[in-house]
Amino acid sequence: MGLLRTILIILLFWFGFKILARLFAPFFLRFVAKKAEQKFGQQFGGFQNQAQQRKAQKQREGETVIDKMPNQNKKSNEKVGEYIDYEELD
Repeated sequence: MGLLRTILIILLFWFGFKILARLFAPFFLRFVAKKAEQKFGQQFGGFQNQAQQRKAQKQREGETVIDKMPNQNKKSNEKVGEYIDYEELD
């Protein structure tokens, strides 16, 4: 009788755990993802946020900002190849 009671208690605990896990798993996963995002933001986002704050202070509303100017020393290569005009055949 004691063995049957122990097995029933274990099964009851197991099925109760499965039901509670299904109910609370989305909340737990959301909490874990939020904590991981915060840690990632602290490690890598801190430096970027400081730079963005400096840019925001310097930049005024409606002002156009060019971060990188294109290289003006580029010359086109005239000897790219020979152009051949062709017609499509059906």
